[in-house]
Amino acid sequence: MEILEIKTEYIKLDQALKFANVVESGAFAKDVILDGLVAVNGEIELRRGRKLYDGDKFSFDGNDFVIKKL
Repeated sequence: MEILEIKTEYIKLDQALKFANVVESGAFAKDVILDGLVAVNGEIELRRGRKLYDGDKFSFDGNDFVIKKL
């Protein structure tokens, strides 16, 4: 599991996918979320604007990440 460090209180799911370099663009992030390919804390998430806070976990395409607030 990789740690995704953020300086803000939260990061939106579509932005987190881009920040983690697992998608090429915001449009691709939107598509994979709406297709049900992304899980947050073990549950499929369909909202691209889902806010991820310190300790939240998300996964896509075999990649697992945890949010860590600096």
